[in-house]
Parts: sequence; C-alpha cells; structure tokens
Amino acid sequence: MIDKNSPIPIYYQLELQIRQFIESEQLQPGDILPSEREFTEKYNISRMTVRQAINNLVSEGLLYRQKGKGTFIAEQKFEQDLSGLTSFSEDMKNRGFTPSNKLLHFQTITGNEQIAAILKISEEDAVYEIKRIRMANDEPVALETVYTPQRIVEDMTEQDISTSFYQHLENNLQLQIAYGKQSIEAALANEEEIKQLRIKKGNPILLMKRTSFLQDDTPIEYVKSAYRADKYKFNLQMKRE
Repeated sequence: MIDKNSPIPIYYQLELQIRQFIESEQLQPGDILPSEREFTEKYNISRMTVRQAINNLVSEGLLYRQKGKGTFIAEQKFEQDLSGLTSFSEDMKNRGFTPSNKLLHFQTITGNEQIAAILKISEEDAVYEIKRIRMANDEPVALETVYTPQRIVEDMTEQDISTSFYQHLENNLQLQIAYGKQSIEAALANEEEIKQLRIKKGNPILLMKRTSFLQDDTPIEYVKSAYRADKYKFNLQMKRE
C-alpha cells in the first residue's frame, strides 16, 4: 500500500509496489502493466507521480514501452558479480537456473600468434579451441570461445567439458585456478552472434575477454564471450582507496 504520511517519496513507494508484483510473479515478463489511470485511481495519487515511478523502472530495464500498446514487464536479466571468478555453470546454478551448452566445435589449433602470446606458449604448441553456446533454462545467453593449452590440460574430450570447464580442470586434473584478468565492452553483434544468440541485426552485445591463471601465474585459459545485452548485466562492488 501507499503511505502518504511516510517520509519515503510516493513515487518510490509505487516503484517498490511494482517491483513486489514482479518478484512475486503476480506480473510476469510480457504482461502489460496497469495503466497510469488505474494506478492513480487505486492509490489516489497524481498521474505525474505514477509517471515518474514508471519512467524510473523503464530506465532501469524492468519495464518497456510499446507505442500505442502500453507498458510491459521486461524479461529480467541474468546478473553476475564480478568480484569473484566463477564459471558460467556455477553462476547459473547459484541463481536457480539450469545451465547447458550447445557445442559448435571442439578442435586443436596451432600458429595463432595472438593466442600463443596470451597463453605464453610457442606458436607451434597445440591449443584447444572450444566454441559453444551457453544456455540458461534452454535459452541462449552467450556465445563463448575458450582457448586452453593442450600440454597442460592433456588429452581432453568433448565429454570432459560437457558441463563445466572449470569443474574439469579442478576436479579431474587437480588444477587450481587462482585469478583472472577480464575486460568488458559494448559491441554490435556480428552475423554469427545474431544467428546463435537469436537476436536481431543491430542489437548490442557485451563482449567479455578473460585470461585465467593458475597459482604459479601460468595462463590456463583465454576466453571470449559475447553476452546478450538484453539478458545479462555485470555487477561490481568497488572500494575507494
């Protein structure tokens, strides 16, 4: 309910009400939001106040507008905390989703100067190149390509990484990942990303590049991932030094 005697602004109270409707699944993705007039009459508040609350939630991505149709509940984005190094599978399981993969190719390559430099190996050294679609509840979220040195991970099969690559490294090979270095930038989806992620031409993606290291500072993985910008967001807690 709206408490007009509360020091909390009325528009913010309405935002909390709408959030509660979404979190309790009274309103689900794709549902139309009650009109400004309905909120005005239900809570006996001004239309301007209602509009401010809705505008704030649209800006945040919880709601979206369709001209001539109304305001709708948006699909909620997957959130990843960047303060720790976790695999996609671990992250999805922690959120109650079922992770899965669609393997596009699994092969060994040599002669890639850039990859060899990142992994600190010779260009003649074999590298596993693993490209797969990462999915949550059978919905594509990211297109991922992993590069890892064959001499460290030995003879690896498609079955070994059918669930989690990190799980294979740590549980089967007893390799301990210590830390990673990661960058994220916005980009436009290319043709392959449009096809595999089921998005439209001109849609943005979040392009993530990460190098992970063992405890002795040996690079164990270089990964490039294109995340759907409409499905994913990254969070980071920062301290002022």
